[in-house]
Parts: sequence; C-alpha cells; structure tokens
Amino acid sequence: MAEILRVTGLKKYFNNKAGILHAVDDVSFTIDEGETLGVVGESGCGKSTLGRVVIRLINKTDGEIIYKGRNISDTSAKETRELRKDMQIIFQDPYSSLNPRMCVADLIADPLKAFGIAGRKEREDKVNKLMDMVGLARRFAQSFPHELDGGRRQRVGIARALSLSPHFIVCDEPVSALDVSIQAQIINLLQDLQQQQNLTYIFVTHDMSVVKHISNNILVMYLGVMVEKCESKRLFKMPLHPYTKGLISAIPIPNIDVTKKKVQLTGELTSPIEPKDECRFLARCSYATDICKQVAPTYEEVEPNHFVNCHNVREINQL
Repeated sequence: MAEILRVTGLKKYFNNKAGILHAVDDVSFTIDEGETLGVVGESGCGKSTLGRVVIRLINKTDGEIIYKGRNISDTSAKETRELRKDMQIIFQDPYSSLNPRMCVADLIADPLKAFGIAGRKEREDKVNKLMDMVGLARRFAQSFPHELDGGRRQRVGIARALSLSPHFIVCDEPVSALDVSIQAQIINLLQDLQQQQNLTYIFVTHDMSVVKHISNNILVMYLGVMVEKCESKRLFKMPLHPYTKGLISAIPIPNIDVTKKKVQLTGELTSPIEPKDECRFLARCSYATDICKQVAPTYEEVEPNHFVNCHNVREINQL
C-alpha cells in the first residue's frame, strides 16, 4: 500500500505561566493508505494534540507533516481550508461538538454549504445518503442534538465528517463518552466505513481494548514522547517498554478462572513543563538505572518495525 502520511520530528509546545509545556515532543511515524494507526496513552500524554496538529487544526512548533507527498507543515489559511476536504476529525464528545441550534440535516449539510458544494436538492440527497451510510434513520433529520442519545449524536458527527468525502480522518476518542454496548456499534461502523470508502485513520484513545480491536499499528505515548510503536498484534503479544507492559497488564480478562501477572505503575507523573534531560518515565519505572537520570533515551528499532524509547529495553526483555 502507498504511504499517505509521514510525520517527522513533530513538536508542539505551549507557553504558560509556569514555563513551556512540551505537549508533543519529537514524534515521527508513517501511515499507509487504508490503515489505522492507534495512538494510546494516559490523559495528558499529548495524543489528542498530536492528532490536531497533524490535520492543521493547531499549528506545529517544529517538524514536518507530509500528506500524499506534499509538505503541509506551513500551509496558508487558504491552503489549510482546502485540506479540510481531504482531512477531517471526529471529536470525543458528540454533544459539545454539534451546534445545539441546528437540526441533524443541517449539521450534516453544513460543510457542503460552507464549501459551496452542490445545490439545495443535491445537498438533501447527499444528507439522506450519509444518514443511511452511518445507520441513522431518516426520521431524525429534523431532530436536534439534545433529542438524540449519545450513539446517534456520534453518528451525526461521523456523517458530518464524511460529507466532504475525505480520505484521512482523526478519530479523537470517538467512543469514550459512550456506553460500552454503543461503543462496539460505533467501532464496527468506523471499520465498515473504512473498508467501503478506503479511509485512513488516526485513532486516538486511552482504552487498550479498543485500540487492539481497530488498529493495524499502535503508537504508545507518554508525556509528549513516543515510547513504543509496532504492529498491533505484536505489541499485545510482546510489549517491550515498561510503560506499555503496565498498560496491557491492566486490561481486564473476562474470565474468573484466568489470572495474569500485573505490572504495577507506581510513582507520580512528572511535569511536561520544561522537562529535564532524562527519561520521561523515570519516576514510575522499576527498571531505571543511572543512565536514565543522565540523558533522555533515543527512539530505536530493536526488532523489525518495532521501535522503543528506552535505555534498558534489551536487558529488560533479554533481547
């Protein structure tokens, strides 16, 4: 498959009263067309900021974003607007991301109107097709967001994101605000749409069970940096970074007769504001050595297509 996105050395820093917050710090990855890259980590690790920077909702601090062979890192406002036709986002909270004064049909048609695409009748036909596509009954066309449950609201958000026929979508925690039974429906819908429309996703989540189900490759983040990236099945079979081990061991097993060894993540999160030149995971790592306190580790390929950011990864895993 052809490469659709290449991100190199991406950084996003924010200035605040306490100093410079390193939200995304030197992140690099590639995604092939039609694939899903899962981005996972605890709240505050920078995964949502990463998704927003990639599709130019937020300007980067440094690094390169190459989309379909074109450098979009510093596009003008006009060029960025044109990118919206090809790069979209599905937000975490479908209630707060939908205008409460607009009905479902108008919400879905709004991007078409904004770009002057099609006439009124054509837009109505397009809205009906999109509602069918996302499994939303047409009787809800004149309903308002507060009249819908969370699952239906998220289907409206998905239909709106698809209205301009994009190729690339950032799914920013699209199921975390939904009940578990509804989560499965939305995930299955996103997978079906991906196959039908040849979509490429960045799927941002804190839920390891969800990311395992939907992703081809997974990028694990911690306090703004990448700590591990590899193919999904490989990551769950053999996690190499201590942080990834802890995340995976915390996944509940729905069988009372099966037990597994827990990897406890102890200690406090360090601050991403002007971090020291040391391992970001140092304060919570039971494998830390002197070198971890002296210099930040570099990102290396320890196995084919398996990248880890850890000084002691080989000793820990006896590679």
